[in-house]
Amino acid sequence: MKEDAILLAGIEDKINQCLEYYITTHTAFLDMRQRTLAEGICRRYPGLKYEFYGGYEEAERTVAVFLPDYAVLLEENPLALLRIHQDSRRALSHRDYLGALTGLGIKREIIGDILVREDGADIVVIKDMAEFLLYHFDKAGRASLRGEIADAADIIVPEGSFEEKRDTVASLRLDNLISSGFSLSRGRALEAISAGLVYVNGLQVEKADRQMKEGDRLVLRGKGKILLKAIGGVTRKDRISIVIKKYL
Repeated sequence: MKEDAILLAGIEDKINQCLEYYITTHTAFLDMRQRTLAEGICRRYPGLKYEFYGGYEEAERTVAVFLPDYAVLLEENPLALLRIHQDSRRALSHRDYLGALTGLGIKREIIGDILVREDGADIVVIKDMAEFLLYHFDKAGRASLRGEIADAADIIVPEGSFEEKRDTVASLRLDNLISSGFSLSRGRALEAISAGLVYVNGLQVEKADRQMKEGDRLVLRGKGKILLKAIGGVTRKDRISIVIKKYL
């Protein structure tokens, strides 16, 4: 795809700038599919120091940061946190905030995750745009907004609603976990993995036999996210007991 070619060329430019001038560089925000493409480019450069960072551990949208040997990510943090407070009695949604931002002419690649609270939201943004947004992002629909800039490390991650499911699987293969976690037949799980719809810890995975471990986060695009919370013992029927946390 033309868009992917442009994206990858831009990533290589950032890598080469880092290596040639010995400075920290970074991309715009990447979704999970784009992050997988970026990871493929990074692996072509032996010894390259890089991280994917979105302001908090479970961020779905991240920037790729390329670092010289001397640099530390949080000292060279390219992100800022826009903490928004809203005065409406009606709680605003993710769509409300994103629509208002894009209505200002802000490209989606400038905006990371939007974590909505009842009284506002924490929005991760490229640091260079934080001041502009602070002064111009003052409305979403009919609601008035006021904001402040905070360090991205101070983000408030709301407790999402979830349910826990206990099950047994024949093995810890990815297809078995997708089948169990999303209540799909194994055939449908295999189809989803082959179609590139499955992500493990933020990276696209197309190998159904990949072994999962405790703490792995699995996303099935269009269906949601699960966490392999615990791996138990083996049952009498030689199956493995698991606990899955499914986000609602």
